[in-house]
Amino acid sequence: MLTLPVDLVAFLAPVLASQAYWKGMGVAALLSVTLFTVGGLYHGRRHMSFLDDLPGLFGRMLVAAAAVGIVVAIRHDSVDYLGGFLREVAVSIAAVLLGRVVTTTVVIIARRRRLVEHGAIIVGGGPVAVELARLLRRYPQYGLRFCGFVDAPSAAHHRPEGRPLLGDLNDLGRLVRDVECDVVIIADIDCPETELLAAARAPGLAIDLWVVPRLREFHSHSGRPDHIGAIPVVRVRRPALTGSRLAIKRASDILFAATALVVLSPILLLCALATLADGGGGVFFYQRRIGHLGRPFNLVKFRTMRPQDPAEAETTWSIADDRRVGPLGRFMRRTSLDELPQLWNILRGDMTVVGPRPERPYFVDQFSAEHPGYAMRHRVPVGLTGLAQVSGLRGDTPISDRARFDNYYIENWSLWLDIKVLVRTVAEVLRGRGR
Repeated sequence: MLTLPVDLVAFLAPVLASQAYWKGMGVAALLSVTLFTVGGLYHGRRHMSFLDDLPGLFGRMLVAAAAVGIVVAIRHDSVDYLGGFLREVAVSIAAVLLGRVVTTTVVIIARRRRLVEHGAIIVGGGPVAVELARLLRRYPQYGLRFCGFVDAPSAAHHRPEGRPLLGDLNDLGRLVRDVECDVVIIADIDCPETELLAAARAPGLAIDLWVVPRLREFHSHSGRPDHIGAIPVVRVRRPALTGSRLAIKRASDILFAATALVVLSPILLLCALATLADGGGGVFFYQRRIGHLGRPFNLVKFRTMRPQDPAEAETTWSIADDRRVGPLGRFMRRTSLDELPQLWNILRGDMTVVGPRPERPYFVDQFSAEHPGYAMRHRVPVGLTGLAQVSGLRGDTPISDRARFDNYYIENWSLWLDIKVLVRTVAEVLRGRGR
């Protein structure tokens, strides 16, 4: 992340000569850096070129300068003041572009001398994979050290000597750790997409993932295209909610659950009294569920139904019109009030606010065997609500569809996506579309 501080220093350097415009310049610098971040101008690239970045850099700085300049013009009637501010912005833009030339050159030189490089595994064994391996060996400016190939177990590619096959796709996670690999490039592997997704979604696979588009001759040039030699590559988001992203999500969970428990305490008390008045079985219902990375935990809910025997709750699929659910239980389930005690599960760390809904061990085993991708839901903590639920996949709905929605959520997570799911959850509850 050398580029970001260099950009800030370069943008604010003119303020040292004249501090008359420091407020406007500070806002313009922060806005520019924000636009750079949103536009992907701080993402790592294989082919580095200042000229490739120039249009994006210049255009975003002009937008930031124009936005701040309008505010400056409104607050200051003096034409001289506005002119001085714009001159200082022009100097800052030139300084940022010069700084980018320097940082890009430094990185390219460091790569060529192999002072900065990352281990790379190429997934595939056809002509594209072989060509990629040749390019990485010959041109160190891409910053990658070729470690070897990983191919499908049934692959029949023939490689000349010196082109190592590290193992098959099922061993990708272990091979990444064994050869200290940081980057995986998926090229022309010949295997079903489900097998490839399962390997890429493997828990703990903390790598940068790049893909060679299959129709690379017609590859879209929208966004910031990248390439190795003449082969286009696309960096995909890491298919896991890990590291700092998981820490941010956990912090927001604690804040949400603690606040909700305090604010909703009167409703929780009323639900407890109503359940108690219903008679028998106690207020709370505890059930074993499968959580993050397959770890079991005890989920807590308000009791809404009575199983006929202790084992029934673990192996019987419950649906909305189950005869064991009384009027009070049906109301609580329809409004999702029975789920509120799970705020305690969230505070304990068993669950998250938004995530795949937890299921019982019996059904987890059954669904994992029947539906590819179902077990991958457990890459992240299970949730009080989820994208599948607000998309209408509750009760007796296809498990395969739920798994697809849950995996989509995991691989496209953001705080804004969580907020959208929560808003839609509230709307579903107000409409009475619970289970």
